Amino acid sequence: MDDPILTIEERASINNGRWFSSLSPSLRHDILRCAFVKRYKDGELICARGDPAEAWTAVARGSVRVSSTSITGKQVTLSYVEPGVWFGDVAIFDGERRTHDAYAHSDTTLLQVTVADLRKILTQHVELYEALLRLHARRIRQLFGLVEDLNTLPLRARLAKQLAHLVRSYGVPSLQDGREIRIGLHLAQEELAHLLGASRQRVNQELKQMEREEVIRIEPGGLVVRNREALMKIVEAEN
Repeated sequence: MDDPILTIEERASINNGRWFSSLSPSLRHDILRCAFVKRYKDGELICARGDPAEAWTAVARGSVRVSSTSITGKQVTLSYVEPGVWFGDVAIFDGERRTHDAYAHSDTTLLQVTVADLRKILTQHVELYEALLRLHARRIRQLFGLVEDLNTLPLRARLAKQLAHLVRSYGVPSLQDGREIRIGLHLAQEELAHLLGASRQRVNQELKQMEREEVIRIEPGGLVVRNREALMKIVEAEN
């Protein structure tokens, strides 16, 4: 069910987003003034590959799973869009259709701006052009980094790096032990394997090894990072 008002926590996720918070107050105001809220249940389709671009979107709560379908009909997860991150502008600018499917991963709240309103804001704020260029440049750097990691780092280091990213984006301090951090985004091991370009079996082996080293703890509800410093040392040891 749609709700036109963001909660305090959802608005904080938008306002504190790294990119959005770098914009001028007047530009942020105009974006929020014309934005509308959409809420999705876990697993609900947000947009499909081939759909026309109808809105520019930010995640306010939950996560958006971006996926594609292989020639055998199997869905492969490519990435998860976290709270505070804006997406969907590429298809708006090049005039092409959506390149991937997007699903809500957990109950998810989106803040959206129609294509017409985005173009209107662009005519009023030249600043937004430069800001979007910076956003695209950051995405390209991240993409190059992922390709480099895939070709230069062993799976253990790539897994540790991915877990560290999930801790930054979805980490919740454990109620039992404040030193431990629970990853709030629940990922099946197969989904984690897709992100790393590896098999589920190999990812499972590495997770078990990290658990034996008391770096993480595997629970039915997800993963808990017990020692964040040890996790980062795994990443640094391979760089």
